[in-house]
Amino acid sequence: MKNFWQKIEKPILALAPMAGFTDQAFREICAQFGADVVYSEMANVTALSHQPQKTLEMLGKGPRRAFYVVQLFGSSLEDFQSAIKVVEKEIKPDGIDINFGCPVPKVMKVKAGAELMKDLKLSRQVIQETIKSTNLPVSVKVRTRAGTVKALDFLENVADLDIKAVMIHGRTLNQGFKGEIDIETIKEFKRKFGGVVLANGGINDPEKAREILEQTEADGLGIARGALGNPWIFREINDSQLSKRESQEVFQIALKHARRASKYKGERGIIEMRKHLCWYVQGLKGAKALRQDLVQVKTLQDIKDVLNL
Repeated sequence: MKNFWQKIEKPILALAPMAGFTDQAFREICAQFGADVVYSEMANVTALSHQPQKTLEMLGKGPRRAFYVVQLFGSSLEDFQSAIKVVEKEIKPDGIDINFGCPVPKVMKVKAGAELMKDLKLSRQVIQETIKSTNLPVSVKVRTRAGTVKALDFLENVADLDIKAVMIHGRTLNQGFKGEIDIETIKEFKRKFGGVVLANGGINDPEKAREILEQTEADGLGIARGALGNPWIFREINDSQLSKRESQEVFQIALKHARRASKYKGERGIIEMRKHLCWYVQGLKGAKALRQDLVQVKTLQDIKDVLNL
């Protein structure tokens, strides 16, 4: 087995998985700004097993400048087994990740994400089946707590399995995406787990990144919302300082991102770019007016016209 996690210089900086955001275009932009690892959007193992084409199109390929991890969700052992075969053949990622942290109701409804984390027996079986089904390094994403199951309980239950890396969101299921990060749980998790640990949650700038790395003693960071409209955050963390960017520079990066979205998805890519564009202009002069126009763009030329490029 090729375990790429051991090849990366620490701290490891990863673009964490985000449904509707971490598509191929965004992964490539973040890789260019220094992300070591990029995760796909969550992929449903049942969809990949039975009607895979749409999900495969969503997954796309990985950027050449970063390691690419496909994240799967579900609860059927058979579907995990067949989905992995499809992903390995069609996508050829560097690793497979299992989501045990998603709080979205439609994911939890099928006993996946954070709902699956609550079931220690089934969680273990899913990880076992995944490891058995692939020669790629297997990683997982968890929360500090889901229901009555704490992250450390989860770890104890799977400690003997060959899990190469864990991304731990420093909030409970009840917290969702808000509230303080549980530094102590991540730190204790790192002490007890022999593989790579990535701290995740609330990382929006180099100062916070440095603080979490120092306090948790993690091997790296999983950056999610902090990268939206701000893909250069990976470079800033590596440089240990914020970089001031003029509006025109931000606009050029946004346009570069949009060109990639158009390349891979055509007009649909531009429609999907609208949310990214709104993140790019956040905090800039005239952002409100820009957002009103950007949510209506349909072509690259529309974007150029709005941003005066």
